Amino acid sequence: MHIAPYDNQNKPIVDVEDSTVPLNYFNIVKLKRGEAFEYQVPGYETCIVPATGSIDVDIEGVPFPKLGKRGEDVWDGDPEGVYVPVGSKAQLICVSDETEVFIAGARYDKVLDPFDVRQHDLVQYGSDDTKTHRKIKHILGQKQHDKVGRLLVSELFTVGQGGWSGFPSHKHDTNRLPDETRHDETYNFRFKPNWGSGLQMLQREDNEPGDAYHIVDGSTICIDTGYHPCCVLPGYEMYYFTILGGLSQRSLVQYFQPTHAYQIETIPGIKDMIAKFK
Repeated sequence: MHIAPYDNQNKPIVDVEDSTVPLNYFNIVKLKRGEAFEYQVPGYETCIVPATGSIDVDIEGVPFPKLGKRGEDVWDGDPEGVYVPVGSKAQLICVSDETEVFIAGARYDKVLDPFDVRQHDLVQYGSDDTKTHRKIKHILGQKQHDKVGRLLVSELFTVGQGGWSGFPSHKHDTNRLPDETRHDETYNFRFKPNWGSGLQMLQREDNEPGDAYHIVDGSTICIDTGYHPCCVLPGYEMYYFTILGGLSQRSLVQYFQPTHAYQIETIPGIKDMIAKFK
């Protein structure tokens, strides 16, 4: 499902028990210097990630000052995040001229401890020849495995202009270990320059026609079922903020589309990328 960009007025874009991705939660909060925002999400653990600007964060009296060091866009520096336990009250105060903040969530039933992530885990894979060159900055990734319930949060960047992401095509909509796990997934896209655009494919069955969505700067995509590669137009760079929430475990097991699975062997570094989603 494609949700076109709109002024959400700091209200969830993907709320709890969403009909398409019930395991996910997603909000975008925009503040100016000195403005504050508070939230609680019962039944969901969340992660606060400034897309731009800086904020002071307080989680039930535990302070995390000056979160976020980026300037005008997501290409201007590296991500930082704060993990918010299930149902905890979080307060954000803008300490830069303005800020745009992503709040990612996944359904979970245990209360853990809050913590901040000031250094991400970087994975780079693909190649210019295969039009798959990209890097992934894991905010809640493998290093945080013992601190988080079922939430995975990453930022994905195309390297260079144009190309494909999420290929070879894969899905993760059914719990059938060891071959696949059920993980709902939500994306928010950005383009550089911001008038760029791309395409999100969603193929429900192997070798059968599927759906395609024209994505623009600020588009949100909710993935429920099917194989889902995406691409960006030549001459533009693409970024997407990624939220994954598992049904029964945190580690993601992707099932690669049978027609294209052999191409795992053609894309440099992809096996390392697959191993990092834990």
